Amino acid sequence: MIAIIDYGAGNLRSVQKGFEKNGADVLITDDPDEIRRADGVVLPGVGAFGDCYAGIAARGLTQVVRDSVSAGKPFLGICVGLQLLFTESEEGGSYPGFDIIHGPVRRFPRSDARKVPHMGWNQIEIVRPECPLFDGVESGSFVYFVHSYYVDPTAHDVIAVVTDYGVTFCSAIWRDTLFGVQFHPEKSQQVGLRILGNFTKIVREYGQTKG
Repeated sequence: MIAIIDYGAGNLRSVQKGFEKNGADVLITDDPDEIRRADGVVLPGVGAFGDCYAGIAARGLTQVVRDSVSAGKPFLGICVGLQLLFTESEEGGSYPGFDIIHGPVRRFPRSDARKVPHMGWNQIEIVRPECPLFDGVESGSFVYFVHSYYVDPTAHDVIAVVTDYGVTFCSAIWRDTLFGVQFHPEKSQQVGLRILGNFTKIVREYGQTKG
């Protein structure tokens, strides 16, 4: 079972539908025990970084997020859910994140040539083609973005995918069974469904070895 963490962020149902189209057993929940029992965990995110972290803390879910990652359970952060894994964000000041992946979350530089937020379809360049989350996904594929901030990992070996938007930024990370994507796979049509299907496969394989 895949648990989608509900901490008051939007877009949960569309993420759930994306997984269900891949035949996944998926549950939206804010119950720590249900999250702990799950074979895979998804941390989505829509909204401001500080508000999202506060929503997690208010529901007593901070430790279960940390425990899920440290246990080696397949974990996927989406959009702000990816950013929350990092050390801190400069959105609205300076707000701490989980610091599971070291590095800041930065705002796109102001430019007359490019609007902020970065919104719409853009290409991804897969720099670690062995990453199982992108199995069967071609480098150069288009996915859907909505964000004004991007992650800047201190260790570049966690970067799985990059995208250009005036700056070349990390648009997906991978470390062991920890994954994160800046774009919205649930809004990225067939490419996004493939990515969600790949995560479903990773979770099933983990569940089989655990059981």
